[in-house]
Amino acid sequence: QVQLVESGGGLVQAGGSLRLSCAASGRTFSSYAMGWFRQAPGKERERVAAISLSGGGTSYADSVKGRFTISRDNAKNTVYLQMNSLKPEDTAVYYCAARWKSSTAFDYWGQGTQVTVSS
Repeated sequence: QVQLVESGGGLVQAGGSLRLSCAASGRTFSSYAMGWFRQAPGKERERVAAISLSGGGTSYADSVKGRFTISRDNAKNTVYLQMNSLKPEDTAVYYCAARWKSSTAFDYWGQGTQVTVSS
């Protein structure tokens, strides 16, 4: 089992940048694929980015490609989401999630961090 705690959210102007962090507990962090999701008011949850166990593979939603970068540091049990060129439509609660290596679903979730982009 893993516990996740996000940080780094806040208020930023359009065009600005933020970096989200997600710290994971436990000794098996490198056995989990990690993902960032977001949910805006009145909208369904959207997967923003995901990264493989070693960090060698990443994927992004079309809406954030070229602007967001997911990375991980297995020595620090932490996954990051660097968000550049932020837009008002990026405003949402951002969640970190973990998927055990043999699982097909993200089973563990953080509490979320609010990102607000003003125009």
